[in-house]
Amino acid sequence: MSRPFPTARAAAWATGFLLAGGLPGARAAAPQPAATPALGQATAQTTGQAAHAHTTRIAQATPQGGRQGAGQGTGQIATQGAAGTVARAPAPAATPASKPASPTAQAEDIVVRAARNNRMEVTSGGQLGALGTKKGLDVPFNIRSYNSSLILNQQSQTLGQVLENDPSVRTTMGYGNFSEMFVIRGFPVDGDDISLNGLYGIVPRQLVSPQLYDQVQVLNGASAFLNGAAPSGSAIGGNINLLFKHAEAEALNRITADYTSSGQGGGALDFGRRFGANKAFGFRLNAAGMDGETSIDHERRHDAAVGGDFDWHDDNTRISLDMAYQNQAVNWGRGGVFLGSTLTSVPRPAAPSHNFSQAWTYNNLNYLFGMLNVEHDFGKHITVYGAFGAMSGQEKGTYSSVTVSNAATGDGTIGSMFVPYNEMNESTRAGVRAHVNTGPIAHEINAGGSALWEDASTAYAMYYQPTAPLATNLYNTRQIAAPAQNWVGGNLNDPLRSNWTKLYSLYLSDTMTFWEGRIALTGGFRYQNILQNGYNYASDDSLSTHYNKGAFTPVVGLVIHPTHNTALYFNRIEGLSQGPTATGANVVNLGQVFAPYQSVQYEVGAKYDTGRFSTALAFYQISQPNAYTEPYGNNGQLIFRENGLQRNRGMELTVNGEIIRGLRFNGGFTLIDAALVHTQGGLDNGHTAIGIPNYTVNGNIEYDLPFLKGATLIGRVVNTGKQWVNVANTQHLPVWTRFDLAARYTFSVGSKPLTARFGVDNLANTRFWASAFNGYLLEGQPRTFKLSLSADL
Repeated sequence: MSRPFPTARAAAWATGFLLAGGLPGARAAAPQPAATPALGQATAQTTGQAAHAHTTRIAQATPQGGRQGAGQGTGQIATQGAAGTVARAPAPAATPASKPASPTAQAEDIVVRAARNNRMEVTSGGQLGALGTKKGLDVPFNIRSYNSSLILNQQSQTLGQVLENDPSVRTTMGYGNFSEMFVIRGFPVDGDDISLNGLYGIVPRQLVSPQLYDQVQVLNGASAFLNGAAPSGSAIGGNINLLFKHAEAEALNRITADYTSSGQGGGALDFGRRFGANKAFGFRLNAAGMDGETSIDHERRHDAAVGGDFDWHDDNTRISLDMAYQNQAVNWGRGGVFLGSTLTSVPRPAAPSHNFSQAWTYNNLNYLFGMLNVEHDFGKHITVYGAFGAMSGQEKGTYSSVTVSNAATGDGTIGSMFVPYNEMNESTRAGVRAHVNTGPIAHEINAGGSALWEDASTAYAMYYQPTAPLATNLYNTRQIAAPAQNWVGGNLNDPLRSNWTKLYSLYLSDTMTFWEGRIALTGGFRYQNILQNGYNYASDDSLSTHYNKGAFTPVVGLVIHPTHNTALYFNRIEGLSQGPTATGANVVNLGQVFAPYQSVQYEVGAKYDTGRFSTALAFYQISQPNAYTEPYGNNGQLIFRENGLQRNRGMELTVNGEIIRGLRFNGGFTLIDAALVHTQGGLDNGHTAIGIPNYTVNGNIEYDLPFLKGATLIGRVVNTGKQWVNVANTQHLPVWTRFDLAARYTFSVGSKPLTARFGVDNLANTRFWASAFNGYLLEGQPRTFKLSLSADL
């Protein structure tokens, strides 16, 4: 629920504050309105001649150069303002009567501003697909955004390292490779299903370099209406959305050098400028890289990413173009651990830095991707928007996972598989947002559509000798020569098409606000069609499977504002994924194609947000159907039915912001009961789903030392509850806790701010199994030292 007052009044207030001697570059806090305004109305809709007169000045002060809140179609250009961050205003020129500041005062001012910009910031709000970019307090959903300073301070090299700050997210690896998979509300978010400014299919698939992004946004809960169906069918319990960096009002010339133990070195360049009349044009260049051995023995990682971002705006139009290239590689990487079917207990973790993988394992991932966003205001009531994005990806790697057959000794076997994978994806979205009034009721009407095309090709070569397995040991790992991969499927040099996917959808919603904006009711629906063809890529590229089904996914949301800074909310929304096709022996309905799975979520919660501090409490239930075979008659036949059900119920509490002056906190805790309600034959009814902890806790705290200007101490704790390893619930992982400690110091040299950072992750070098999701184990990272130095030139 954006406030209608800031465009005119905030501009005048901010100008007066700065001219009155306010701190240059400070993050201004907007004055409080007298009454709570209507839900979702953009600040650009402020009426009156004063608002129009200030448009140009506001455009110069907003992070993306556009009118704050006006562009809520794609969300890219106005995201930072709408998500709750406040633009840094340019410092006023000194008047002739001003006395020159002393060198000491100038140095202190430089340090204060730089230290402020380095603060950990997590804001309530973000990009909500069909609804545009909204403040968290104004919507019936739980969404928050992690900013780029947190990514820089923590030297995050992957998206998973950024999301270690979120109490509702846990990270594991993909099946048999080094990719990252995320778990939100007990359901996975595959790398294929991360969105970029609301568009699916154009984000690097296995590993993401976070240095290119201004915000990492986490939406808790189902989102089929908001974002459409995810390409791979995950994202049922939540969504992760990324936003590119763009040029801000102040020029930026930042270089960074960093080191991560035991032998990774790297650096980054961040350059931003606004230019032209009224600073209408913006350019941002980001380049980052790192290479060397990680804190895991012999594991080497390489990361290189570069992105160029352009934007332009005038009073009514906002355009941005973003292009990026990313390369990540892992050599001798430590993967997941599978458990043999005969095990009755879980093996203890290996030594924290021990690498139980083989030297010939590797992957090499290359992606070229980008997007174009356009928004235009037809007057103050209608905004049209469009976005188009594409990605080309080339992946290859030789993978090997340990399967433990003796929990006491660690004896087991390994495999070897080479997989090339190529993909070409295109994604688009267009829509219109209109604001109209019918008597005392204000309406925000959203209508539009989206489409996605994915074309994938792959092949494989693997070692397969059942009578001569490759022996290994989890604790005393012997290196062996790379085995001959004797089972080949497809063309390894020119892979054949494996999948072709087309997703398209249409959506319509109306958000009605009344009682001076204190109550907002949202209703709407999206029609989603899922078309997917599978091909015999291992042989002749012929069509093997065909799926073409659609479904309507409705949404109902209610927000009630008891006070200006509080909200109570409710939502009923669905998740959507491709339905099954009946398979198996003696199945009477063999080949039957089922409609898409529709997972149903109910959620109630409360929020409190003052701008400097926010907290949210949510209670939810998500029911996800699944299918299995069951007896059909008395003649040994089976029928394939969609009778299975997993029901996840939980509670989430998040706290973000400045508790007292100089003390900031980000974290919270979650409780979850992931129950298998309907299972095949009822054998596992009431059991807990695999790999979903019964609780999670995260706490990240920053404290500015009062006696040493520019110095900040940081501490973090991550605690994860019990996780079941098998469906029968006879084996589980114990509770684990990890402590991190860090510090940073900002100082000036030659009127330029520098920031030195030092941190230690897993301070106690604790050994633990971090995840059992999908039934395989992921060991936690060992003690890792991090060091970096940044200079703003």
